[in-house]
Amino acid sequence: MHASTVVDNYATRNGDKCTKIARHDPVVWRPEYPGPLTAPDLVRYEDKGFHNIHDALSVSEIASCYNEISRLANSVDLQDDPRIVREKSSGEVRTIFDVHLLSEVVASIARRPDFLALARQILGTNAYIHQSRLNFKPGFTGGPFYWHSDFETWHAEDGMPTPRAVSISLALTPNYEVNGGLMILPGSHRTFVACAGETPSDYYKQSLVNDIPETGTPDHATLTSMADEFGIEQMVGPAGSATLFDSNCMHGSNGNITPYARSNLFIVFNSVDNSLEEPFSAPSSRPEFLAKHDFTALQPAF
Repeated sequence: MHASTVVDNYATRNGDKCTKIARHDPVVWRPEYPGPLTAPDLVRYEDKGFHNIHDALSVSEIASCYNEISRLANSVDLQDDPRIVREKSSGEVRTIFDVHLLSEVVASIARRPDFLALARQILGTNAYIHQSRLNFKPGFTGGPFYWHSDFETWHAEDGMPTPRAVSISLALTPNYEVNGGLMILPGSHRTFVACAGETPSDYYKQSLVNDIPETGTPDHATLTSMADEFGIEQMVGPAGSATLFDSNCMHGSNGNITPYARSNLFIVFNSVDNSLEEPFSAPSSRPEFLAKHDFTALQPAF
């Protein structure tokens, strides 16, 4: 954990109630940085904290990724691997981490020049992969992911200094309004919520499987006030669509009681100028599969 002499603009998990802190850092770090987003796109991203892409993956890429889901979820070698997180109630696979290292298909997609260009344009620098994961919402039994800011966790538990990171969520199945699609509070990325409580040792073992984690999530009053202020938008789209979103967006997703599975691939790009330090509010760093310490700039696949 950081020493008390370190200036922390996003202090969290150090009190008995949630507080709001105005964001100290840019959203688009260097607007002049070249990339595929237009000037109006960047303005909307600054305002809402996310950007939607209708056809980010080709039909063949969707099929290849979906085949990888089955392969990894059913791999005998990975059944007891800590990178495989299972639903507490059903034992079904909930999340697979490190998928860019477990799958050449995913590794190739993560290094696509257009995806890297999107990340670089927002971050204003080269980027590396902070984390990758497959999130599953099988029909009838898929569990929810409670409201949270990724940056709050990455800052508190991984030592990420600033919210200079961006995630891309790639739909491998249709994301409907009814099957547990991603929900974002548009504009919430400009407010950092310092959460109550403290981080227990090895807290990730609980937080990755609990429907409502005990810390790292805002209280009901804070969430209600933010929903009243910002509203809630749901990220829907066909297989192959994508959402690029800021690391400090308040987001979550409902459980899936429909027959229609919802599976998404998430790739997190962090600026090479925002490399991890000691955790700001946790006894020790989380495992490498949750927070990479190889800060080498990612190179395009082709």
